[in-house]
Amino acid sequence: MAFPFFNPAPSLVPQLIFLVGLLLIGQWGPSGVSCQNDTEPIVLEGKCLVVCDSTPSAEPSGNALGMSVRSGTGRVAFSAIRNTNHEPSEMSNRTMTIYFDQILVNVGSHFDPATSIFVAPRKGVYSFSFHVVKVYNRQTIQVSLVLNGWPVISAFAGDQDVTREAATNAGLVLMERGDKAYLKLERGNLMGGWKYSTFSGFLVFPL
Repeated sequence: MAFPFFNPAPSLVPQLIFLVGLLLIGQWGPSGVSCQNDTEPIVLEGKCLVVCDSTPSAEPSGNALGMSVRSGTGRVAFSAIRNTNHEPSEMSNRTMTIYFDQILVNVGSHFDPATSIFVAPRKGVYSFSFHVVKVYNRQTIQVSLVLNGWPVISAFAGDQDVTREAATNAGLVLMERGDKAYLKLERGNLMGGWKYSTFSGFLVFPL
């Protein structure tokens, strides 16, 4: 039995080739493609155009395809405590900067343990919290988070009948690269530490 031979017009050949190509991509193109961080791949003509990274950086960079190629170098975090009873209390009372002599976390090494000053490595939104304990009753202390010499967040502890009371606060701060943040003793005296007093901060996201 003979079948008629299909001879398309020359003007239809490009369209037919395009349709056949689409069918082949759908039939044999990549399926079940997954990325390390479960990013949904973008398939274009059978090629995955997604760059996967389980530890994205704070500073994505674009390329000609509009993709983000990121690395794991954007982590910034610190946490420090006042470990000893007397020192560095005398330094704090003299300079009005509250010193923390033991580092718990210092990812990126942007908190200087010698000066107890945090220096922002890049522009972004940073989170800070502090918990500074006074030791004796009948005194008041006032503590401020200082950004480039200006207090932005403050707290006080002034109950005359409480022996150990904490001046504590937390907040988000917009910082430029190179900005400095530290704690300042605005009022009163600091005596001791005993690991009750802490100062912590981390980069929430870059800008």
